[in-house]
Parts: sequence; C-alpha cells; structure tokens
Amino acid sequence: MRGEAGSGAVARRGMTIGALGIALLLGVTGTAVAVPPPPPNPSDSEINSSKADANAKAGDVGRLTNQLAQAESKLAQLNDDVELKMEEANKARVDAETAQDEAAQADREARSARTESDAAQATIDKARADLDKFAAASFQQGSTVGSVSAYLTANSPKELLGRAQMLDAVGGSRLNALDTMKRAQTDKSNKDATARKKLEIAQERKRAAEAAKHEADNAQSAAQHAQDNQATQNQKLEADKAGVEKQLFEAQQKVSGLQGQRQRYEDWKAQKAREDEERARQAALAASRPSPSQGGGGRPTGRPVQSAPAGASVEAVVRRALSQLGVVYAWGGGNTAGPTRGIRDGGTADRYGDYNKIGFDCSGLMIYAFAGVRSLPHYSGYQYNAGRKVPLSQMRRGDMLFWGGSARGIHHVAMYLGNGQMVEAPQSGLRVRIAPVRYGGIMPYATRLIG
Repeated sequence: MRGEAGSGAVARRGMTIGALGIALLLGVTGTAVAVPPPPPNPSDSEINSSKADANAKAGDVGRLTNQLAQAESKLAQLNDDVELKMEEANKARVDAETAQDEAAQADREARSARTESDAAQATIDKARADLDKFAAASFQQGSTVGSVSAYLTANSPKELLGRAQMLDAVGGSRLNALDTMKRAQTDKSNKDATARKKLEIAQERKRAAEAAKHEADNAQSAAQHAQDNQATQNQKLEADKAGVEKQLFEAQQKVSGLQGQRQRYEDWKAQKAREDEERARQAALAASRPSPSQGGGGRPTGRPVQSAPAGASVEAVVRRALSQLGVVYAWGGGNTAGPTRGIRDGGTADRYGDYNKIGFDCSGLMIYAFAGVRSLPHYSGYQYNAGRKVPLSQMRRGDMLFWGGSARGIHHVAMYLGNGQMVEAPQSGLRVRIAPVRYGGIMPYATRLIG
C-alpha cells in the first residue's frame, strides 16, 4: 500500500511539473511529454454493489442488535427470577428449620407430659394399694371405720371419742387424697393428650416445610438453568454481532476505497483538463511572438503568465495531502518537507513504537499539506484557530475538520475532500487514509485557509 501510494505521488508530482514546464518543452523540442496513465476508475456498478453490500451488512447488524437487546432484557428478567427463587428457597429453608425446632420442642413436651401422666398413675396405684392394705388391717383388728369392736375396746368414753375421731380422720384423709390424685391424674392425662396433639401438628408443619423447601430448591435450580441457557444464547448473539460488525467494517472500507479511487480519478481528470488548458495557452503565447525578421528583438508582444507558487491553491493542498496516502502514523511526525521520525509520548504512541517510525501525525499532515499557504503550528488546537471559521453546513474541499470539545480540547484534525470524504493521519498503528467524515464529537466549525 505504501509503494502504491508512493507511485501515485510520483505520478502527481510529474503532472505538476508537466503543468509548469510543458509549454517550454514543446517550444524547445517540439515533442510531447509522456503523460502518466490515469489512476483506476471503478465503475458505478462496482461502487453501487459495494454500497448495497455494506447496507445489507448494516441491516444485519441492526437486526442482531435488536435481537441482542431483547435477549439482554430477557436475561435481566431471568436474573431477577433467579434472585426471587433464591430468596424463596432461603425462606423455605428458614421455615423448615423453624418447623424442625417446633417439632423437637413439641416432642420434648409430649414426652414430659407422658412422664408426668405415668408418674401420676403410679402414685394413684400406690395410694390405692395403701388404702387397700389399711382396710384389710382394720378389718383383721376390728378397727375398720364403722366397726363395733373399735369402740367396745375403748377403756373410757374419752378414749372412745378420740378413737372414733382418729379413725374417721384417717379414713377420710386417705379417701380425699385418693380423690385428689385421681383428679391430678386426669389433668395430667389431658396435658398428655394436648402435648401429643401439638406434636402431631408440629410434625405435619415440619413435613409441609420440608416439601416446600424441596419445591423451592427445584424452582431455584430450574431458574438458574434457564438463566445459564439464556446467557449462552446471549454470548452466541454477541459473537454473531461482532462477526457481522467486522464484515460491515470491511464492506465500508471497500466502499471508502472505491470512492477514494473515484475521487482520485476525478482529481486526475480535472488536473489533466487544467494541464491541457495550460498547454493550449502556452502554445498560443508562443505563436503570438514575432519572428526576428518582423523586428521587435524577439520579445513577446504580451505579458507572460506567472505560475502560482506550489501549494497556493486548494487543489495543490489536496494533492499534497493525498500524495502521502499509505504513509505510517507517527506521533509528533511531519513537517513542511514531508514525513519525519515520531517522538515519545510516554503512552500509546510508545507502545506502537512511533518514535522509531517515519511518518505523520494528524497535525503534521496538515503542516505538510498547507506548506505553500501558511506555516502552521504542530498542534491541532492552534490549527483550529489558524483560519476563518465556517459552519459545517458550508464546508468545502480543502477545509480542515476538527474533533474534540471545550472540556477535553481539540484532539484530531483532518482535511475535507468533498462528497462526505476526508483524508487523515488517524492514530498509532494505522496509515494516512481516506475515510468517511465522522460526525461524532466533531467541532461545529471547519477552518478555511484558502478562499
């Protein structure tokens, strides 16, 4: 690409020299100077076909972008669903643990109530045995409550009265105690029944909580699986979109290349027309000079036309910029004489080895292009203020375009070629190229140095 650009530059320089001196050569030698072959001129069908391909790729990118946006929205919903299912699973785990604790407590209470009920029954059984023993002993000794012998064996009325009271108290106390123990046994049996009922309820809750936990775990697993599947689909869509975007870039580059060839051909045709006009004018001037036999000392009758200094016209500036197509980018490189060695920046340019390259940066290319017009500083921010500002709607061929803003300052400059195209030294790792005008971040005014 560098060699091709170089040969094009030689051809263009040859044409410029021819424009300035071809009349003199014709006058002296009477022979024509060989005209270099024209640059390639792609057909309209080639350009239209490449545009259609680029538009189709752009449509594919748009379609995949929409699909990816929908997929990302679905993935976000699935992410929310997974989070919800995780929280529901956590709730189910907590509920299961609580139900397990309640069932364990109810089991302990049931065992305690059963133990108390059994103890109460044992006490009643012992009291009943004691009562039966007391009744049997009283019967054998004749001192059973209500027995006549218990009173006849008394030695005095007082003893008789005391014995009667004692027997009555003892018998009544034992009977009352037995009744009390029976009531306590009934109460403890009721507690035992209540505790067993509570245990049944707690165990039922435990089973329900465990079932809910199992269901929540399954739901969480299913949601996670759906999320993973969607993420895989998203990755595939992103890969497809990246592939089509690469194809779109290549298609756009092809369009730009063909349009650049067409523009260079149009430039060549216009230059050739100007050279033809110049040759005709120089021939007319030569024909108008009187011969020595007619007198006049051989001086021409008219005033000679003066050629414009190199680089003083828009087309000359454009030609100088286009003559460097394919030259490598080198940060800090370029002056009025051509490409120079880049300099260190302590960052990106150093990583690309710009300090070891001979080339241009964006403002250096403008310095070279406008060398015959004005001396420009090697900083795009100063170049922005070097000429007359014109709105972008009025920009024309040869104007400088800038990118940046008030917060960051100017950071890039390029030359407008017309038809939405520009020539630029883009960035480290690339070469001087023709590219479509980028309107993202562009400054609202172009800078005009000529006209």
